Amino acid sequence: MKYILHLITAACFLIAMPSSFAQGKKLEKANNNFDNYAFIDARKAYLEVAEDGFLSEELLMRLGDSYYFTADYVNAAKWYGSLYDFTDQPKPEYLFRYAQALKSSGQYKASDKIMEKFNTLSNVDKRASLFVNERNYLKEIEAQSGRFKLLPVTFNSKLSDFAPAFYAGSLVFASNRLEGRNTPNRIHEWNNQPFLDIYQLPLDNSEDKDVKKLNSKVNTKYHESTAVFTRNGQTMYFTRNNFTNKKYKEDTDGTNRLKMYKGVINEDGEWKITEIPFNSDEYSVAHPALSKDEKTLYFASDMPGGKGMSDLYKVSIEGDGFGTPVSLGDKINTEFRETFPFVSQDNKLYFASDGHPGLGGLDVFVTELNEEGTGEVFNIGRPVNSLKDDFTFIVNDASGIGYFASNRDGGMGDDDIYSFEKVEDVISACTQTVSGVVVDKNTREPIPNAKVVLMDPANQIIDQLIAGKDGSFTFPLDCNKAYCVRGSKLNYGFDEECFTSTAELELELNLSLELESLNAPKIGDDLNFLLDLLPIYFDLDKDFIRADAQLELQKVISFMKMYPKVKIDVRSHTDSRAPDVYNMDLSSRRNFNTIEYIVTRGGIDRSRLTGRGYGETRLTNHCSNGVQCDEGLHQLNRRSEFIIVE
Repeated sequence: MKYILHLITAACFLIAMPSSFAQGKKLEKANNNFDNYAFIDARKAYLEVAEDGFLSEELLMRLGDSYYFTADYVNAAKWYGSLYDFTDQPKPEYLFRYAQALKSSGQYKASDKIMEKFNTLSNVDKRASLFVNERNYLKEIEAQSGRFKLLPVTFNSKLSDFAPAFYAGSLVFASNRLEGRNTPNRIHEWNNQPFLDIYQLPLDNSEDKDVKKLNSKVNTKYHESTAVFTRNGQTMYFTRNNFTNKKYKEDTDGTNRLKMYKGVINEDGEWKITEIPFNSDEYSVAHPALSKDEKTLYFASDMPGGKGMSDLYKVSIEGDGFGTPVSLGDKINTEFRETFPFVSQDNKLYFASDGHPGLGGLDVFVTELNEEGTGEVFNIGRPVNSLKDDFTFIVNDASGIGYFASNRDGGMGDDDIYSFEKVEDVISACTQTVSGVVVDKNTREPIPNAKVVLMDPANQIIDQLIAGKDGSFTFPLDCNKAYCVRGSKLNYGFDEECFTSTAELELELNLSLELESLNAPKIGDDLNFLLDLLPIYFDLDKDFIRADAQLELQKVISFMKMYPKVKIDVRSHTDSRAPDVYNMDLSSRRNFNTIEYIVTRGGIDRSRLTGRGYGETRLTNHCSNGVQCDEGLHQLNRRSEFIIVE
């Protein structure tokens, strides 16, 4: 991409170069071209000097930059590689550009290696951590890919076409094409091509001959691009060089910045153009996008206080005025370039960035807009994204048809517009699923219509369902969160599995719940055997419910909820140690606390529970008064029974 992409940041890349080379005059002219962003002319001279063997760190930096700033990442990687070999301590910024150029050439492992080197040299720069410590972004991109089908278009030119926008049944876009120009072409020195204008093309049965310029109130002799329109077509916002009322202005360093303009159409179809009030001669404000309710304007800028080379901002539209611009924050903005925002009707923010992990150059990313601002950022994958620059993405959610621009190989011009059809919704939030099957523990056959409950670690129910005829179940999950899944069914026991979801996109966790078949409960059955309860023990001479006993009582509670008509008689026993009267009192207290736990913690109606303490009157073994027994035998007598009585 040759134009608006780089104009925001061009002033950041001026580097002084010694003039003591033997070919000083040639280099002086090349440096002058470079400093005026005439990279192609500068490149020719740099290459001649390099081929003559006059290499230096400064020459290699500028030669790499002359390709990098014109999006030729293959050659940029070549010359940044020469720079990397030439000096033992390359500047961190050039390590970052080298890594970006390698990534744009598909050399991901080499790119990560250089990023690690960059990370060690640049403690204050967060860019490397986005690539080195980030989620498995290549796996995420793979999961996201294939959600769009590319469609052919016929209206691209041999030069640059990008920034599509929907407007009144037509497509508006920026182009520096030679066709349709009524005035002599003015050449921009950046790449020796004409300046950009805004064009319009009817979408129904249109051909390239139907492409027309917007009127002269919008298009001037300098750059215009990236337009967005209100739904009623009466108002537009667009980007232009700092050229207002036929006055061309520069910043204090002599750079002509970008500004946003507002156009309102009158009854005669003429646009009245005014400048947005928060523009500046000292920094760029560009690439507008409108929120779904058209009350917020999103844009890109390199204004002071930003995080990177260009950041995304939003500002409220207040009648004919505007509020104060607000950064979209660290989830969106990085130390590099975030630009070209677009807000879809389903309230997703799409934008281009080379600061978030991607396939190469600029990639298109998406995030959810919400009350808190924005969610996590996700690369939308191939085929929209490629090894080159991919940007200015728009989509009609109703039809699924959209457009974007790219300078990928195989196009007609420098930048081309591509159309697509949405095949599947993009991932704009991290979600996972847990799926499984409920089976019989003994036969391994699926158990149909079992109840399955999704809970948090505190046993709070999040969701519940009835498993299918094949025993299957599925729950959606949030990422990086702990869960438990519990299965149950009439005439079966219970099974529970606990786990923690990860950060991997659309991961499906699989598990099975194994329920053991029970005979239909009948009067006289002890739940200790039906539910395979672990013994509910009490500490010696204590009556409180231990933590291990609470887990077993939860199973009793679940059983009583499954069989709402069952009534239980709770019988508490002690061993023979201590006086008989004391043991009777101790077992009564244990019995009371057991029943109280089931009622208060389990929500079971008290009328369904009876019970008493039996002290040492019903020992299970020979360990009566005066008989010498080890602790294990005495422990067997300190027990609770849960007998079905109705």
